[in-house]
Amino acid sequence: MKKIKIFIASSFELKPERDFFETEIYRKCKMWFDKGVFLHLDIWEDLSGRMSVTGSQSEYNKYVEGSDLFILLGYTKMGMYTAEEFEKAFGSFAATKKPFIFTYFKDTDGPVEDSLVKFKQKLLDMGHFISRFKDPADLWNQFNKELERLEMDDFAKNERKSVEGAISINGNENLVVSDNVNSTVTINTGSTTNQTAEKIFNIEKIETANF
Repeated sequence: MKKIKIFIASSFELKPERDFFETEIYRKCKMWFDKGVFLHLDIWEDLSGRMSVTGSQSEYNKYVEGSDLFILLGYTKMGMYTAEEFEKAFGSFAATKKPFIFTYFKDTDGPVEDSLVKFKQKLLDMGHFISRFKDPADLWNQFNKELERLEMDDFAKNERKSVEGAISINGNENLVVSDNVNSTVTINTGSTTNQTAEKIFNIEKIETANF
């Protein structure tokens, strides 16, 4: 039985999402039992509040660094402990390529704290795109797809599948091309006047690009 340890970092305001997640993880465990995969979820409500010489948060960080998948949820703020858990997870990922890190932010039309704005900008500066969700079901739907991809690769790597062949795109609006490796990309804009490209992210290889 392969045990996959999952850690969720989030503030108290996202408790409904954590509770929904816990239920869905349990259901997924039952579905994958015959595949020999057990999903072990750690959320801070389940962890011990016992006093530690180094502080309770240091004990939580051990779970973070020992996880296979790390999920960060944000809504209207980014608490200092959640941010610290992300730093621990990212430090471990940079050194060992584990855990796989996923970040999701709940949509809101209300005010948000500067801590969240700064954290999102930090992710963008790192070249990491922001993933949004509207409710617990939407969050689970997105993450469940990630689980399926990881399971197909035996949780050994987290890579998007490449698209083979030629791709042609016609239009005069903003264009985004992703998941395209070993392919020909042709972009026809109808005119070469005042065509600019300020930033290009996550393009591994382009063999032909006609402007």
